[in-house]
Amino acid sequence: MRKVLQIALIISLSGSLYAQELREVENNAFKCGEFLKYNIYYDSWLLNRFVAGIGTMKVSDQPVLVNGRETYHIEVTGNSVGVFNWFYKVRDRFETYLDTSAFIPWKFVRHTREGKFVLNDQVYFDHLNNYAQSSRNKKDIPEYVQDIVSVFYYMRTLDFDTTEVNDEYYMDFFLDDSVYVSRIVFLGRETVETGLGVFRCLKFKPQVAQGEVFQEPYPMVLWITDDENKIPVLGSSSVFIGRINIELIEYDGLLHGVAKRRK
Repeated sequence: MRKVLQIALIISLSGSLYAQELREVENNAFKCGEFLKYNIYYDSWLLNRFVAGIGTMKVSDQPVLVNGRETYHIEVTGNSVGVFNWFYKVRDRFETYLDTSAFIPWKFVRHTREGKFVLNDQVYFDHLNNYAQSSRNKKDIPEYVQDIVSVFYYMRTLDFDTTEVNDEYYMDFFLDDSVYVSRIVFLGRETVETGLGVFRCLKFKPQVAQGEVFQEPYPMVLWITDDENKIPVLGSSSVFIGRINIELIEYDGLLHGVAKRRK
């Protein structure tokens, strides 16, 4: 009985310590149950635009406890479809457990299959001692570092009402046992048209790492709704051969109405 009480006391003190040490971020952008679905198009001089894949972004219906704290369990998937499976099959799933108050990840899960490339990983974050433990290594991390999923949801909590063209945002994120700094440039406000309607949007250009796929550090342009939701509507990215575009085709469980008008 004494051991049980001691364990309960340790858990209680640990929870209090986390509450004292960590920041608090106000989230007025999304809630549990939010669901977004996208068509992923491929276009090149050789092949006309066609649907190459389907992507989804899903926030758990209820908070999930991790380290005694409530988190949003967020799952992002990307799967190739149709003829694209014949020459480059993609089955990607990324998950984050994002603290609902401090907006930092406690756990990140990656299952990647892209052609012949396969990678599975789990990362546990200790934000009090500033380290991350992956399936392979233990690495030091900066304060409030994000993963590649949580960084986007954290960005949605920011206020862009007074943002001006060429303003820049810097975000630290942890991936593949390394810390990266992403620079995100605001390009202005635009109205874009999709199959779902016409949306008022904020236009951003995120920096990504150069490598086998991307030719330049800023190949992507992203349009998110100019409202309190800040959901991605369109994305366009150049690759070595052709261009990848994403388009929102379905949404549900939003916290607010969407900034759009009829065609």
